[in-house]
Amino acid sequence: MTTKQTLEQIARRRLGMDSLETRKSDRLDFHDLAVWNIAAALQDAYEAGKKAADKKEAKA
Repeated sequence: MTTKQTLEQIARRRLGMDSLETRKSDRLDFHDLAVWNIAAALQDAYEAGKKAADKKEAKA
């Protein structure tokens, strides 16, 4: 899975966002989010990055 795909998956699952693409519509591009959802999304992104780094290190 690519970085972009991973981030989009996190955005869908944790933030309820359909897309991370700019769609030039306030209704689609701006979202009200609870801080705990943002924290969960950041935690997921951190863990995905750590997992990718560990996998890369294991190959070396």
